[in-house]
Amino acid sequence: MRLQSLAIPAVLTLAALPAHAEDTGRYRLEKSPDGYVRMDTQTGAMSICQEQSGQLVCKLAADERRAFQDEVERLQGEVKTLDRRVTKLENSLTARMESKLPTEEEFDKTMGYMERFFRRFMGIAKELEKEDQGNAGKPAPDRT
Repeated sequence: MRLQSLAIPAVLTLAALPAHAEDTGRYRLEKSPDGYVRMDTQTGAMSICQEQSGQLVCKLAADERRAFQDEVERLQGEVKTLDRRVTKLENSLTARMESKLPTEEEFDKTMGYMERFFRRFMGIAKELEKEDQGNAGKPAPDRT
């Protein structure tokens, strides 16, 4: 009885998978002596599928797995290279930023320039204001 309860879901699963694969058109499932071979029609990836505990379990084919592992290793190497470059760039940027910051003396000198500029600017603004107050009763000149 237990074997029968496992066989029915397995048959239903196997029957449904080819129909679903044909509906979407992406995967093609073919019977093989050891189980099934599933092919992704978009990428060409092949998987070996076997029935286990009433379910279809698929694993990448050996050559596909090697290609996949090679790609993973290549990408890991690329990530390490990029990490080293980022670290190098961050270190050089930090060094440049530290060397670009003004000394306390340079900062005080710059603030002195700014203070003198603003004092002169405010002096000019006050003089203009006095001139405007002195001309308050006079008509404005024609500016055409």
